[in-house]
Amino acid sequence: MITANVVEPHRLWHEEPASRPDRARIRARIGGLHCSLCTGTIEKALGREPGVDKVAVSLTHEQALIEYDPKIADPAVLLRTLRDFGYTISDPRKVRPYEEEERDLVREGRRFMTATAFSLVAIALIANPSGLWSIALPIVVFGSLLALLFLVMRAKGLPTAIAGTFGVSALVLALLFLKRQGELDASIPWIVAGLAVILVFGVGRHILFMAAQALRRGILNQHVLLEVGAFAGIAGGLIGLAFALPDYPTAPFFAVTVMVTTYHIFSEWLSLIVKTRSSQAVKRLLDLQPDLARVEREGEEREVPIEKIRIGDRVRIRPGERVPVDGRVIAGHSAVDQSLVTGEPIPVEKREGDTVIGGAINGTGTLLVEVTAIGEESFLQKVIREVEDARALKPGILHLVDRVLRVYTPAVLLVAALAFLGWLGGSWFLSGAFELERAVFAGLSVLVMGYPCAVGISAPLSIVRGAGEAAERGILMRTGEAFQGFRLVRTVVLDKTGTLTEGRPALREIVGLDGAEDRLLALAAAAEAASEHPLGRAVVEAAFERGLTPPEVETFDAVPGKGVVTRIEGHAVTAGNPRFLTEQGIDLARLHERITGLEGAGHTVIVVAHDGQALGA
Repeated sequence: MITANVVEPHRLWHEEPASRPDRARIRARIGGLHCSLCTGTIEKALGREPGVDKVAVSLTHEQALIEYDPKIADPAVLLRTLRDFGYTISDPRKVRPYEEEERDLVREGRRFMTATAFSLVAIALIANPSGLWSIALPIVVFGSLLALLFLVMRAKGLPTAIAGTFGVSALVLALLFLKRQGELDASIPWIVAGLAVILVFGVGRHILFMAAQALRRGILNQHVLLEVGAFAGIAGGLIGLAFALPDYPTAPFFAVTVMVTTYHIFSEWLSLIVKTRSSQAVKRLLDLQPDLARVEREGEEREVPIEKIRIGDRVRIRPGERVPVDGRVIAGHSAVDQSLVTGEPIPVEKREGDTVIGGAINGTGTLLVEVTAIGEESFLQKVIREVEDARALKPGILHLVDRVLRVYTPAVLLVAALAFLGWLGGSWFLSGAFELERAVFAGLSVLVMGYPCAVGISAPLSIVRGAGEAAERGILMRTGEAFQGFRLVRTVVLDKTGTLTEGRPALREIVGLDGAEDRLLALAAAAEAASEHPLGRAVVEAAFERGLTPPEVETFDAVPGKGVVTRIEGHAVTAGNPRFLTEQGIDLARLHERITGLEGAGHTVIVVAHDGQALGA
């Protein structure tokens, strides 16, 4: 007996804790989703597999969560089912390279440009303007399609876009002229038929394949509905070609096939470009972690890939570098900028015994860190996992859309069939003759107007676009429900360490003991000019805004976490926090009350002293 097993050379899923101990749960990224009917197709197909308990597919973030009985179902077999449909599978823990996403956009853009050009030619060949409205409608359609064509080609450069749009326009105008001269009357049906066949079996063959796979599993989705409409148009046109019926709209039947297929390809391109441009939250989080770390092993320092670091390793972090791992400081002292991880704009002082978070940026000091968490247990990976879990879940509005679309396609097919039979039977009942042309057009009209991708794509893509805008402003939505419900928020309660800030410090007040605020600010700016601390930069910016020129600094010594000691024009100038100046033996009695008031109001105070005497804060 020969036993065949499914071999998965590279695992393209991520295992996660399930809701029950006897169940397993995997998460996978699915490429090729275009509207909510795609998610419904996958949920139905996987839900019918033996051993599968739950399936949740998110169009907005192209993720699938599958919970199953590991004794019955095999993840490789489940994901192979999706490949059979024509979808692509990839590891959800790995971000797709930018170049790969751009290649997909170029491929879909070419399909859409080809389909658009075919539609323009088909419309030019079947147009028969005889009145105001019959002239205005083709002009509007031509203008819209040419604008979309220009938009797609604009990515290749303005000259290319102009030349391409002009070339297609010239072709359409030439066909209209030849048609008006009667040169193409006999060949028009055959030309449009050729366009329809090339579009259905060539440019859009992936749609035909996915429709066949859905029908094989008894699933009615948008691909099935599209192909029913497309083949109905081809069938109507073939009737005209085969029987040479007088005044029969052979070319318009084929044109319906061309235009409905173009519309579907347009929805695919639109969905892909919105998702590619807008969903960047997790990519930005992953970019926070370096690929390599300097690890001390066997008495020497070596660069080691992040995935090969072990708990207990000692990692050295130099000034200005990004912290590669979570750990505990065992040597060194520095200010660490954790704003990209925690949102706090002021660097946090780190010394021996303090913890550091992977993704933060080290300041001016060098740190030696003992690794305490790696891989999935690190802080950054936990945040990424939470965001990914939220991305894979649907808000309530999408569940409603899914429920509607489950019955939408069968309902449209049923209404189209009734329209066809109604016109066929009604014409025979009223006139005693079957009006096949009207019956086919009635059925086709229902199929075209009832095409569901507009319903299935609008809500998800609006969420994708909104989430992308939020991510660009540093806002990550943990759940789909939170995103959906945010429109109802009227009051925001902030629970945050310190004061809500703009994300960067700014000088708010100057207190000079002798009233010489400009001199105080100029000296403070000179002392802080060489500092990399955000508070120092804020002082320097304030001095330049007032038009002050800080004097030259002769010597500079920074004390991490405390302040700076400098020599300016032959005098000792010290700037830093009140405690640091007190440690330097500087009397702050005259400033004590004002310092207490400012710190009580949430301000960070920098005191400046000149030759051992406090000047102000």
